[in-house]
Amino acid sequence: MNFNTRHSILGSTLAFIIATSCCWLPFLIIGLGGATSLMAFSEGLEKFSGLFMTAGIAFLGLGIYQYYNKSVADNKEAILVSTLTCPECRHKKEETMPTNACQYFYECENCKTILKPINNDCCVYCSYGTVACPPIQLNENCC
Repeated sequence: MNFNTRHSILGSTLAFIIATSCCWLPFLIIGLGGATSLMAFSEGLEKFSGLFMTAGIAFLGLGIYQYYNKSVADNKEAILVSTLTCPECRHKKEETMPTNACQYFYECENCKTILKPINNDCCVYCSYGTVACPPIQLNENCC
């Protein structure tokens, strides 16, 4: 579960608890031996129950929407073929990317230069390829 989905679920749960507080809060206050002033506070919340219910439904809808979008993104398939271009001799070679590991080194078959990732890239495909590696395409952590 990603960061946004967890926050949506947490937000919708809190909104639901707040929205229904006019129903359960009086019983909790009475059960704890609450005073009249706390009961007045609970009755004051009742004026805003429509607002709380609307916010709760909106947050719940946002959580469902983000969960559905995450499920759709999970079904996305990565492109596994990338064309690597050697920065030294400009030789191009189409290669199939591994799906179970990152490729940190690649030897150009033309000039024998060893390519390494640059600029904080995770692999040679992200640095020299036409297509980023599968984990990056799927918005996952790379290696």
